[in-house]
Amino acid sequence: MESSDARILRGAAIPTGIAGLAAIVISLGVAGSQGAVGALVGLVVVLAFFGVSLLAISYSARVSPQILMPVAMGTYLIKIFAMLGLVVLLRDATWMNGRAFGLTVVLCTFVWLIFEVRTFLRTKMLYVDPVSPGSGKR
Repeated sequence: MESSDARILRGAAIPTGIAGLAAIVISLGVAGSQGAVGALVGLVVVLAFFGVSLLAISYSARVSPQILMPVAMGTYLIKIFAMLGLVVLLRDATWMNGRAFGLTVVLCTFVWLIFEVRTFLRTKMLYVDPVSPGSGKR
């Protein structure tokens, strides 16, 4: 993983984790242990979905820049269907609070996206390959 990708991952994952922990505490107070479990599952889902996407995109960018967009779109499509499957699978779950799960997913998704963009915009990345003075390339 490139250092800029690792910086983006940290820049998004840490605030998302903090927001998720706040959601767990609030859900524990509002809906009890089932609320806390729902919020925890929501936090894990968001961290896993966005973390895997960032890792896949980072890897594909190193392999071939031409496959970057198809990989990004593919991971997005997979996440949509995986979330649909999770919602269907967990709709009758009695061991967690579905409302806490849903609200935590929405909250953590917004936090991840905001801080991922913020970190990306603040990261200084070269968009051309620098040429060393003695390499003879022009």
